[in-house]
Order: sequence, then structure tokens, then C-alpha cells
Amino acid sequence: MPMIDADGCLLNVSVEGRDGGPTLMLSNSLGSTMQMWEPQMKALTQVFRVIRYDRRGHGKSSVPPGPYSLERFGRDVLAILDDLNIAKAHWCGLSMGGMVGQWLGANAPDRFGKIVLANTSCYYPDPTRWHDRIKAVKQGGIAAVADAVLAGWLTADFREREPQIAANMKAMMLTTPVEGYIACCEALSTLDQRELLPRIKSPTLIIAGRHDMSTTVADGEFMRSRIPGASMTLLDAAHISNVEQPHAFTDAVIGFLTQR
Repeated sequence: MPMIDADGCLLNVSVEGRDGGPTLMLSNSLGSTMQMWEPQMKALTQVFRVIRYDRRGHGKSSVPPGPYSLERFGRDVLAILDDLNIAKAHWCGLSMGGMVGQWLGANAPDRFGKIVLANTSCYYPDPTRWHDRIKAVKQGGIAAVADAVLAGWLTADFREREPQIAANMKAMMLTTPVEGYIACCEALSTLDQRELLPRIKSPTLIIAGRHDMSTTVADGEFMRSRIPGASMTLLDAAHISNVEQPHAFTDAVIGFLTQR
């Protein structure tokens, strides 16, 4: 796996899949690594050349001091594409990855073909929950919020039915560097990309989870109504829908990206 330098921050990047196929870049949620995409990789790599990466402050990437911003995360993505000599890619981002995708779609439209924005939002009207989470993590580490976050990631039914998957997701979250996690939370606490949405000209698919309480169906519908020509798919899942409904998620993504 290459380490790619983005303005002094080393980003952990993985490139797999079909040589000569169209490129698809995947972007993770807050508190996860590129491993969150494992349920999709077998199918996606048969069709696409797939790029995954750990966001700054996460996984095996560097943890530069904050503040971070959505623009910074977007420019990290462009640095990866430039380093790999990739002129254009499709995008699939979940949660925070979807927020980065909104920035990229509006600010680097020539670099992206189709865009999938999954379980995400463009705006947090009240930063209180982010301030509360930052305070809790500063005091008790990520373990202080892990169970509450996991309960939002996956429905209770799924966690009961698939305890090992739930345990693996929690373990992945707990590996996130505290400094990186807090810097990302700080960036999210001021999220407002509503004015970017009409500037996104790429064909866009919104994926929302019926049981997602953190980025709701209403959040998805708001984005769908403001991104020109966007479509929307609902999955029977909470926040990390690609893990809870892996086959439906994968089918939706491949179907959207390969339709002419």
C-alpha cells in the first residue's frame, strides 16, 4: 500500500481491482478505516480499479495537528488522484466520506464521473452533539463514546444477529487516534455545505438508511432535492448501511455507476 504525501501529511492508500477498468474511490465514515469497505471489495474490484484510503487522523495515515476542514479533506483526495496519475474517478463516500464528496463535486467537477453520497448530510444546524462528543473523548478517549456511536452505526437487531461484525466495527473505531478523531469532530461541528449542492453537476445517487438517526432520510431528501438530477435509494439499515445491508448497498452502487 502506498503512502501518499498531501501537503506533508502521509495518507495510507490502497489500489486494487481491475486493471484498465474505471476508477472508483471509496471514502470512509468518521472513526473508521478503509477496512469498513471489505463487504464490497470482492464485487467492486471485478468491475473497477478501487482506491481506498485512511483519512488524515485515521488508520495508518498521519495525524497532523488540527484544525481540519472539509476543504482540507477534499484536497487530500485530489493529492491522491494526482499522485496516482488518475484524471477522473467515480466517488462513493459514506457519512463523512459523503461530506467530502459534496465538496469535491462542487469544487473539482472535472475530476469526478458519478458520485454516490451514502448516509450523509450537508448541514448540522446544532453543533452541540459534536461539542459534547469532543468533550467526552478528551476526557475518556474514544472508548467513552464507542458504544453510543456503535448503536447509531448498526441497528440493535443487526448487532444481536451479527455480534462478531459489530465487535469488529467497534474495535476498528477504538484504533482511531484521539487527536485525529477530535480534529475531525471539530470540522464537522461547523458543517454547512447547503450552498454547494446546486453546483454539483455529476450524476449523483443518494443512499439513505431508514433507521439512520444521525444522517436521516430527511437529510438525504434535502440533498436529493438540491443536487440537479440526483436520485435516491433507501436501505433497511442504520448509519453504516454498507455493512448492515452489504448486498443491497453493493448492488445499488454498481447499478448506478455502470448504467449508461
